[in-house]
Amino acid sequence: MFQLRDYQQESVDAVYNSTINGHHSIVVQSPPRTGKTVIMADIARRATAKGNRVLFIVHRREILEQAENTFKSDDVNMSLCKMGMVQTIIRHIDELTKPAIIMIDEAHHALSKSYQRIIQAFPDALKLLFTATPWRMDGKGLDVIADDIVLGKPISQLIDQGFLSPVDYYAPSEIDVTQLKTKRNGEFDEKSIDQAVKPKIYGNAVKHYLKLAPDKQAIAYAYNVASAERLADAFNQAGITARAVSGKTDRRTREQIVASYRAGKIQVVTNAELFTEGLDLPNVDCVIMLRPTQSLSLYLQFAMRSMNPRAGKRAIIIDHVNNVERFGLPTIDRQWILGGRDKHSKSSNGTPIKSVSVCPECFATFYRKGEICPFCGAELGEEKIIETDESIKLKKIEANKRLALAKEIAENNAAKAVADKSPGELTTYAEIKAYAKLHGYKPGWSYFQAKMKGLIRK
Repeated sequence: MFQLRDYQQESVDAVYNSTINGHHSIVVQSPPRTGKTVIMADIARRATAKGNRVLFIVHRREILEQAENTFKSDDVNMSLCKMGMVQTIIRHIDELTKPAIIMIDEAHHALSKSYQRIIQAFPDALKLLFTATPWRMDGKGLDVIADDIVLGKPISQLIDQGFLSPVDYYAPSEIDVTQLKTKRNGEFDEKSIDQAVKPKIYGNAVKHYLKLAPDKQAIAYAYNVASAERLADAFNQAGITARAVSGKTDRRTREQIVASYRAGKIQVVTNAELFTEGLDLPNVDCVIMLRPTQSLSLYLQFAMRSMNPRAGKRAIIIDHVNNVERFGLPTIDRQWILGGRDKHSKSSNGTPIKSVSVCPECFATFYRKGEICPFCGAELGEEKIIETDESIKLKKIEANKRLALAKEIAENNAAKAVADKSPGELTTYAEIKAYAKLHGYKPGWSYFQAKMKGLIRK
């Protein structure tokens, strides 16, 4: 039997209190990487110990197998616990013994017809709907099927208490979002992603991995099978052991790759449409995003994959497609709600995502309160837009950022000459002035830099 962490026990207690208060369909929210399956197992163990039947439903085989192992390890009476994928359960619904409790994992999917048919078949059962992200791209709320919500601890608190790893987040300055088009389901169209992520737009993923997360085991999220395979090839050519997996990879090969990764024999796994929800890979220290998404749920599953804690660990997230621009940092505290929201909103409750500033000198990011960087003391210029290319430097960020200078670069030859340089690479006063203009710095910055370089002697 597992010993619950304090916050897990609080979730279990909150579920029981909700039922005492008369609620019969409860959303249970717990952030990614915080042991949601253990919470479910504890409730199932208590229920079956009292002779109650439990029906557990999920939508992916890998998550099901992991949940089965957790339930068995927690001494759940499996003779009273039916576990299956929704596709299987729906085919045998007439053969099922009436459950006292229905548990649905990844319950933000539970508005689909298949889940609804199961729920409606057992109207007297207590419904417990578990999800890290009670959020849907269509904006619909889970209040359609639930009458209460139990919220997990804020991510910032879980990091402070050592239950999640702190994160260093890096991202390109911009993505060519004008190239991105959406499908009917609201997600980005694959062909448009192809146009937006041409090599000239992004820093080389392998080079940045070697710079920012050398020797760390990583999971890379690609936008299709071909891109996952190309990325794996690039890593292997650089001497980094990598394998690509996708929904097209046969099950046995997938299992072998996962086992080798867990054993430390593979350093980077690149994947398309896998390793998003639920699957536990505890030794991921770095996440690389090459797939832009419109889904907050997917984004948090991507990003927080690296946040399993370990003494002294800082997770690394390298976002090559600027998902952070749409959703903010994965570590910000989000206010989850049971009801719906405008489907165009990317926040957890329909409120705007708060943007931050990025220091042009030290690349720290923060909520701006003045004209000076609180980290290094540099003057902050006007925030603009920047076009990125293959040589763009990734910037460490603490929240959303918007730097853009594409128009200025295109129209100004002096700006072109310094666009790819850092302040340390500027050699003349003219270059310093051009750089200052490009970045919107005040004249005092140019004078100070020139004087420090010995270009002004008075």
